[in-house]
Amino acid sequence: MSRVGKAPISIPDKTKITYKDRIITVQGEKGTLVRSVHSAVDLKIEDGMIKVNAVKDDRTSRALRGLTRSLVANMVIGVSNGFERVLEINGIGYRAVLSGNCIEFSLGYSHPVKFDLPKGVSASIDKKNVIRLTGIDKELLGHTAASIRRLRPPESYKGKGIKYAEERIQRKAGKAGAKA
Repeated sequence: MSRVGKAPISIPDKTKITYKDRIITVQGEKGTLVRSVHSAVDLKIEDGMIKVNAVKDDRTSRALRGLTRSLVANMVIGVSNGFERVLEINGIGYRAVLSGNCIEFSLGYSHPVKFDLPKGVSASIDKKNVIRLTGIDKELLGHTAASIRRLRPPESYKGKGIKYAEERIQRKAGKAGAKA
C-alpha cells in the first residue's frame, strides 16, 4: 500500500474545497486551482479532512492514490500559503531585469534573452542576480524555474550559469600544468 496515499489531508480555515464529477476545485486566500481526478481513485471530504481511496486494490491504483494525494495536498498548500522557487545567476556580466511580465537576461550570448512568465507565476529580482518566483501552482512554478535554468545551465569549471539557490555545483579541476 502507498504510505503517502494513506495519510489524510487537513483542510485549513478559509479554504473551500468542491469535488464534483471527478473534478476538484480548491479555493483559498491566494486563488483557485482546479484539477481532474483519475478514475482509479476517489476522494472523500469529511470532518475537515480529505481522504484518497483507491477504487481497486491493484498496483496502478495504489500508485495513483499516492500521486493524487500529493497533488491535492500541493493544491491545498498552494492556495493557502503559496510556493516559492529561488534561482541564482552566477557569472561576470550575467544579470536579469524584470519589465512587466517579462524577464530579460544577459547571459553571455550575443543577444539578450527574453523570457515571458506564464500566467499564475510572478517574479522579483534582488541584486540583479537572484530571481524569486512565486505562485500557487507548484507544478507550473517548478516547470517555469526549470525553463529559466535551461537558458544557461551552470557549467562545472567556473560555476557560471543559472542554478537553484539550494543547488550545489560539483566543481571540476581545470587543465593540469604542462610537464617540463
